[in-house]
Amino acid sequence: MTIDLYGFGPALAAGALMTVKLALTALCLGLVLGLLGALAKTSSYKPLRWLGGAYSTLVRGVPELLWVLLIYFGSVNAVRALGEFIGMPDLTLSAFAAGVLALGLCFGAYATEVFRGAILAIPKGHREAGLALGLTRPRIFTKLVLPQMWRIALPGLGNLFMILMKDTALVSVIGLEEIMRQAQNAVTFAKHPFTFYMVAAVMYLGLTVLAMGTMHVLEKRAARGFVRRT
Repeated sequence: MTIDLYGFGPALAAGALMTVKLALTALCLGLVLGLLGALAKTSSYKPLRWLGGAYSTLVRGVPELLWVLLIYFGSVNAVRALGEFIGMPDLTLSAFAAGVLALGLCFGAYATEVFRGAILAIPKGHREAGLALGLTRPRIFTKLVLPQMWRIALPGLGNLFMILMKDTALVSVIGLEEIMRQAQNAVTFAKHPFTFYMVAAVMYLGLTVLAMGTMHVLEKRAARGFVRRT
């Protein structure tokens, strides 16, 4: 049994590629923001703790769709002013860039709490042992804290990434031609909404299963040398 896609197969494949690019780029930005947010929330300096808490609370308290719209439409004047300042009056923020900023911002807010929990789960004695060996605090973080934090945080980050993969559909509202946008275009032309939305659902499911398999491999690799308690 074959499904007639009315010539929209290549467009849907291009949309899947755009979805993957958007998700991976937003993931990179979100990981950096999440790590910075977690370090701020676990800092001994009260202003940094307040800043980290304000970031995670504010961003998580607003729907992702609103962040996409606010960043895309709210940045028009700011980008235009920047373009005029640097001699590029036609400078604009693309839908892809706005989607990356919005999704990365939201992913980072949730990842902040995942990283924070992972940092707090590392025994304090490990840091004390590093100080006793004469290691500097940056070296203690990179050699002792970061590897253990990554292993503990990986399952939670995997769940967040699968949510991020599906949240890329929200960027279709600002015109980015990812899976959902291409499916909507196909529905408008062919008038078969069930067919194309079902194809889009299968594509998202396939990407999610692929992400789950990749995370399983990463978790096994990160857990090498550790024995799970029964």
